[in-house]
Amino acid sequence: MEALPQLTVDGESVGSTPREVVEAVAGRVASVDPDVLVVDTADVVPLLFEAAGEYGLRPFELGREPGYTQLASASTYTSYGNVGHSPARYSVPGRVLLDRSNSFFVHEAGLEGCLDLVERAGLPLQELGWASIGRVLTAMQIREARSRGVLVPWRAWRPEFFRSAATLDTADRGGTTLAPEVGVHEDVHELDFSSLYPNVIREYNVSPETVRCGCCDNDAVPNVGYSICERDGYLPAVLGPLIDGREAIKRRIREADDPAEIEALESRSAAIKWILVSCFGYQGFSNAKYGRIECHEAINAFAREILLDAKEALEGGGWRVLHGIVDSIWVTPAPDVADGERRELVEIAREVSSEVGIELEYEGAFEWVAFCPRRGGDGGALTRYFGRRHGVELPDQGVGEAVKTRGIECRQDDTPAWISRLQEALIRTVDRTHDVEAVVGELRRWLGRLEDGEVDPVELLVTQRVSKRAEQYRYETVTVAALKRAKWKDRALEPGQRVEYLVVDDEATGLGRVRLGDESLERYDVEWYRREAIRAAESVVSPLGWDRERLHRAVSGVVEPSLGEFR
Repeated sequence: MEALPQLTVDGESVGSTPREVVEAVAGRVASVDPDVLVVDTADVVPLLFEAAGEYGLRPFELGREPGYTQLASASTYTSYGNVGHSPARYSVPGRVLLDRSNSFFVHEAGLEGCLDLVERAGLPLQELGWASIGRVLTAMQIREARSRGVLVPWRAWRPEFFRSAATLDTADRGGTTLAPEVGVHEDVHELDFSSLYPNVIREYNVSPETVRCGCCDNDAVPNVGYSICERDGYLPAVLGPLIDGREAIKRRIREADDPAEIEALESRSAAIKWILVSCFGYQGFSNAKYGRIECHEAINAFAREILLDAKEALEGGGWRVLHGIVDSIWVTPAPDVADGERRELVEIAREVSSEVGIELEYEGAFEWVAFCPRRGGDGGALTRYFGRRHGVELPDQGVGEAVKTRGIECRQDDTPAWISRLQEALIRTVDRTHDVEAVVGELRRWLGRLEDGEVDPVELLVTQRVSKRAEQYRYETVTVAALKRAKWKDRALEPGQRVEYLVVDDEATGLGRVRLGDESLERYDVEWYRREAIRAAESVVSPLGWDRERLHRAVSGVVEPSLGEFR
């Protein structure tokens, strides 16, 4: 009952007591008569019915008939090594109930995107609401199989073909990665292959039944030597309409000027994007009805060659490759090539696209890009960088769309808001000065406010997804302390759920180390957040040649004497 007074409908509060909330919700549903109910959490369904019964507000209806049904209980699951939590699922008669907290597609693509996938996959909207990407892709594959008169297997059964150790060594690889050159590079350009893996599948007819088909004698898959059947595969037939459909939607977005229309089109594009992103990995999933590991390996083999072909063409045109990963490549003008001898990137991209059959798109220009080193190792980190886009104005605060960031703290959802704002401020300083000393000076100012107690504790809240129950952890981290505190307050969390907390005394033991996000927040552990701030700052200054130890000394006022001072 405690949560009901805060309930809102369409962003408006609907009562200050449980009775008022139930009456207001019932009245709004009756007057609007919606076909679809979208809720932030389906837990509100049993709460509303419980409150209606307690206050004698019967009959109470969310559906078009009385009552509701619990479809599934809350559960914890593991997917690709990550622990997740699925809340209980409910339905109401006569209406679709979509739960934002338990729907990937509602969260990522909105209602318009979900409706687009309903049409393509043939799944009921309520089922699609909680379905995984693989479930939706499987539904599309089943539709295509049935249209061809092909039986749908009850379970995945196809075993791997025999392969020699040498073939396994060659085939069992991911995409091409070219380690970035650590540092800050000016005049950088990014090029991407459009939907590389889905287009490889369609362009080269890669499908579970076409790879090593047994009826065709060729070595179509580069380096691996697998054959590809000459007959059209069904997987390209499934993905083709998705690829073409998304391209058509993107063209309409470029031509549209109505914000509502653009928003709806972007939702549809996002829904299709996630199917295309996942179709490749799903081929290697052991439980996929039509998956097959050799298909997965063939897609990677084609993709590796395609990126290497692009690299060779770009270098031949007078460009130096700074970084490459799977379907993206970053280049800068080669210093030993005169401007008049260097070919235009758009021209090179057009030739590569024609040669490989997949469009290499010019993504954009950057005034500068900073590639971060790997933490605790040599070389550049593949997915940690930030760069200032050419011709995009910086907003008054933060970095907005003017700076592209990947892998650093401000992109991570467990980073406190204040740390994210600090890191963005340091990036702005890099953009303005390209001077590491200026960045350190800005960091000192932020740390000064932290040490003076001027930071709102709400901006220091940490949000972590937990993978175990509190008693299952071996080490007493601050996250474990938060889990134990939640349990102590009779709000124990299940694996896969998120805990929000403030570190108030890292040196303490037990529950006193933290406060939960909904408790009174009056103080914070300055030293703990200072360390976290310096860690985030390291990501910004590391491309400029500084490590965390040197940064820590600089902000602590430790002076490094030179040898000349001892003469």
